[in-house]
Amino acid sequence: MFRSACLVTISFYSVLQAANAAQASAPAIFHITPSRPVPELMEQALKATPPAPTAQEKKPDLVDLASLSPDFHFDVRYATDRNFIGYPVYSSSHAYMERPAAQALVRVQKALHAQGYGLLVYDAYRPWYVTKLFWDATPPDRHQFVADPAAGSMHNRGCAVDLTLYDLKSGQAVPMPSGYDEMTPRAYADYTGGTKSERENREILHKAMAREGFTQLPEEWWHFDYKDWRDYPVQNIRFEDIASSEPHAGHPASR
Repeated sequence: MFRSACLVTISFYSVLQAANAAQASAPAIFHITPSRPVPELMEQALKATPPAPTAQEKKPDLVDLASLSPDFHFDVRYATDRNFIGYPVYSSSHAYMERPAAQALVRVQKALHAQGYGLLVYDAYRPWYVTKLFWDATPPDRHQFVADPAAGSMHNRGCAVDLTLYDLKSGQAVPMPSGYDEMTPRAYADYTGGTKSERENREILHKAMAREGFTQLPEEWWHFDYKDWRDYPVQNIRFEDIASSEPHAGHPASR
């Protein structure tokens, strides 16, 4: 009995140590000091007017990524305060994309599974008012890391996704040269620093995404634009409005 209790205790502490080690190795959340209080910026952004759509753009068809594959993992940080402005800007942790882009991402996921990886999604469709908020909150010397709301972003069109790889065996995100949303040269897609393993992981992600028509943003290794982004308008639909029009859409858990 004593031996069994000891084994249980040792097993518990082994699991605890592994969890603590994983947490310690995870990159710290990058933060900026917003130019003004975020609630004030949010109020201003919600009142602003996004760029007008053009006649040739397609009707949006946003789909919840969680409804297409159970293998996607999610860490939608903009629904929490674990992001670069330290304030939640989404009402839920959904990740939406235009249907062709979402279907392409499912194909990326399937191809990566054969290599022992899955996709961990940080962000996808982003309402235009959030893009404006980010621009207004960010110091001008870091504006290369955020989209100009005057033109809108690929995220606003439902054709961009922020993501990384996770290891199928551990379920943990793999090491990359920088943390997500880190506004430093380490985030650049051609950054030569970091470890060899980190750079190899970045390249595995890049190649898998490129094969399905996604282009990596030079300033952000995690950001990919789908090839057909020009077909879709800049959108300013709030998450709660998308969810209310899709009563059967599942709610992705953070994994």
